[in-house]
Amino acid sequence: MTPIPRRGLIAGAATLLATPALAHHDFTLGDLRIGHPWTRAAGANTNGAGFMTLRNVGARPDKLIAASTPIARTVELHTHIREGEVMRMRPVADIPVPPGQTVRLRPGGLHVMLIGLTEPLRRGAEVPLTLRFEQAGEVQITLEVQAAGSPGHTH
Repeated sequence: MTPIPRRGLIAGAATLLATPALAHHDFTLGDLRIGHPWTRAAGANTNGAGFMTLRNVGARPDKLIAASTPIARTVELHTHIREGEVMRMRPVADIPVPPGQTVRLRPGGLHVMLIGLTEPLRRGAEVPLTLRFEQAGEVQITLEVQAAGSPGHTH
């Protein structure tokens, strides 16, 4: 048997340790891939927002039609629109995820609005969030809480 160089053992161990963390922040539901879900730190009795990527690798269109979490009184799907010189958030009925496309939920755009937080969102914590899609059904994900004002994931 050929010995494995020490450097190979360390690299292999690092890969194994990194894999659960990567898998933890990416979720799959049928043909949908939910990538890097996150939120910003916020206080109790305020509002928060969930951000992520939604990728449809299938041939059928789908749409995000609802979301829920036990840490907010209400959860809505929102977008930002320009009204004159002012950007405003507005609820949307759904967020389409066309086949072969990636939809980015991000600050200043589409997002999941967490209204009336019942507890603070502290940096480093995880927030449970259930997403409901018209075709694929429901999936439980977790939002990684980043610092207040964070621009989020850059990939």
